[in-house]
Amino acid sequence: MYEKILTAGWGDMDFNAHMRNTAYLDKSVDVRFMYFVENGFPMSEFIRLKIGPVVMKDEIEYFKEFHLLDAVKVTYSLAGISNDGSRARVRNEFFKNGKLAARVTSTLGWLDLNERKLIFPPEKLLAVMRGMDKTEDYQVIPDK
Repeated sequence: MYEKILTAGWGDMDFNAHMRNTAYLDKSVDVRFMYFVENGFPMSEFIRLKIGPVVMKDEIEYFKEFHLLDAVKVTYSLAGISNDGSRARVRNEFFKNGKLAARVTSTLGWLDLNERKLIFPPEKLLAVMRGMDKTEDYQVIPDK
């Protein structure tokens, strides 16, 4: 399972002194791009290809709070992908002291940055996506 240990920082806190909801989304994206970098797709490659991931839906579930300077273990896995690879569902899970604290499930596609429309990913990128660990509830997404 792909995972990173991050820290709940000052800028991640909300008025209630726990990690704000958008911080979960920010950390999810950070870990997603760390995965791509470690698998041959640094930001420069996305720029060269003129494509990027576009999130169509995020769902956040909360179970435990994170407070300032808590260690945050974030995993990244594949919850579903269409046969053509144009759409995928990815999941980041957040753990505090070994216990599930939150879950972010995102539906995404690939955007042609010039045409501003959804496209099929290049084969190499599709292989990186398909090579991810799969969630227990993984499902093939129907092609459109």
